[in-house]
Amino acid sequence: MLDGVRVRLRQGADEPPYEQIRTQIAARVASGELPPGTRLPTVRALAKTLGIAPNTVARAYRELEYAGLVVTRGRNGTVVSGEGVDRAAKEAAASYVEKVLSFGLSEREAVDLVRRAFERPTSS
Repeated sequence: MLDGVRVRLRQGADEPPYEQIRTQIAARVASGELPPGTRLPTVRALAKTLGIAPNTVARAYRELEYAGLVVTRGRNGTVVSGEGVDRAAKEAAASYVEKVLSFGLSEREAVDLVRRAFERPTSS
């Protein structure tokens, strides 16, 4: 763990290390565990901790930046952006609407499903 950011690589996983880093950080940003303004470890520090090449971490950070989840500020480091969470949530909502409409559900039925999901959240 560095600066409150936990990342674990699974040896032999189907997804490459940069994708494991990207998905873990993105999930923590989406959950609010890493709120806007949280500073991520430097590329070199995280690479050293994980025992991987700095370019692998740099790629993960670039992907996170492209998604709007983080902002890199040169020498000031990489920080979590509030903008990316909003965008990701809007994309997830649009995807959900598209999916429930394909099932033939009404808006009311879809919203009821969401309310029930909030009443019984799943653990991750």
